[in-house]
Amino acid sequence: MGVEGSRARHVAIIMDGNGRWAKRHRLPRAAGHRRGVEAVRKLVRSLRGFDLECLTLYAFSSENWKRPVDEVDDLMTLMRRFIRSDLQEFVDNGVRLKIVGDWRALAPDIVAMLDDALERTRHGERTLAVGLNYGAQQEIVRAARAAAAAGPITTETLEAHLDTADLPPLDLMIRTSGEMRLSNFLLWQAAYAELVFVDTLWPDFTADMLAAALDDFERRERRFGGR
Repeated sequence: MGVEGSRARHVAIIMDGNGRWAKRHRLPRAAGHRRGVEAVRKLVRSLRGFDLECLTLYAFSSENWKRPVDEVDDLMTLMRRFIRSDLQEFVDNGVRLKIVGDWRALAPDIVAMLDDALERTRHGERTLAVGLNYGAQQEIVRAARAAAAAGPITTETLEAHLDTADLPPLDLMIRTSGEMRLSNFLLWQAAYAELVFVDTLWPDFTADMLAAALDDFERRERRFGGR
């Protein structure tokens, strides 16, 4: 029997469309990224209204380094500003920050800021996981190497070494902007996740749209390979 009407504990979002939003509004790409950060801020503030244990956001992929240097620099500057401005709000609202990906390869000052943020938010009851310098294929390789060093590789031992090992199983993956692909995000974790693709560009994504995706999820019947 499939499972219908279950609630989502863990939702991930591929936040796509900042550049197209800027182009549509005849603004530089940097303006699109700034509006994208505002969308993140508003969504995180709305988490108290959702019965979610974890929200995972794809912020910066391992492939994003291929973008123009000035765009990457702008994204890193936005990251620094976001951490400085919003960290205390995370603490006050019981949000635990978690980073997935090879984030320790980022600039030393960002790594130090993230270390501080992880420590200060570690007691939060709801988790915001952020993919930074993240690539799912690279994550699986890292996990396989760690599992092999510890003993025989099985599904369980490999999964225990994934960046998400301490998070609930992924229930729902949302991608904005109308694109219909996973773009190397949580490939292992998405094996049986439900997928929702919306045409909305990320800067225009709202808490109401997340609620609609969760309503859609609850109407689906999840079989997990069964009948």
